[in-house]
Amino acid sequence: MIWPAEDLWLALVAKLPGLTVEVLPEIDSTNTELMRRARAGQTEPVLLVAETQTAGRGRLGRPWHGEVGHALTFSLGLMLKPADWSGLSLAVGLSLARSLDPQGELGVRLKWPNDLWVQRPDAPNGWGKLAGILIETALPAGMGYSGDLGREQGRFCVVGVGINIAPPVAEGLSTAPLGLQDLQSGITAAEALMKVAEPLLATLLAFERTGFAPLQNAFNARDALSNLNVTLSDGRHGVARGVDATGAMLVDTEQGQEAVSSSEVSVRPA
Repeated sequence: MIWPAEDLWLALVAKLPGLTVEVLPEIDSTNTELMRRARAGQTEPVLLVAETQTAGRGRLGRPWHGEVGHALTFSLGLMLKPADWSGLSLAVGLSLARSLDPQGELGVRLKWPNDLWVQRPDAPNGWGKLAGILIETALPAGMGYSGDLGREQGRFCVVGVGINIAPPVAEGLSTAPLGLQDLQSGITAAEALMKVAEPLLATLLAFERTGFAPLQNAFNARDALSNLNVTLSDGRHGVARGVDATGAMLVDTEQGQEAVSSSEVSVRPA
């Protein structure tokens, strides 16, 4: 596959000087590789793309495998120092949704906290999973805290993205996967990357300055779970009511409205 690495670099480096673009034919995981580099002190901004991942990871350690041309898998790594990290995965998801489906006409929605779903009336639960996000951070070697303030001097943030391109074949999943080609015939992984990479970098830089709050209403407008009965992984039930200014999911339960903020809590339509 031919990747527009130079065009990508020109677009991205204009927003973040020093950024590089790497495209590898195969790697265990783009996120794992950038985390290894960060822990070794390599914190230069980089967009790392893999045609194939042999040990790709999703949230909670779930595997994510990408075959050549069938999926777009990449990680964007850079130093960030936001005042509050809350809601970062939601900001990333919103950026991807806006890039792939600007007007929302294709039905791309955001499933809290880190997936892109598409409305599919023919699917068992009415949805198909298009993409997933995995965000990890590391304190690079030699970096610590700022003395009396006890504040970190920023962290190296790795934003991993996996987007199905070709219609996947998968069985036994609670939410059936679908490919971007189901929505946009003939689109390639390289074309999808050109759509999402520059806006994603702009989103991360804006998030560092202003956090999630300015994006709250836009996220809620695309919230896949809004006003649906949901079940949390601890067995509680309720009705999803969007997210608050920090990105916490609001759920009306029998005990009242609760703000669910842990990314380790799974939420599914009941």
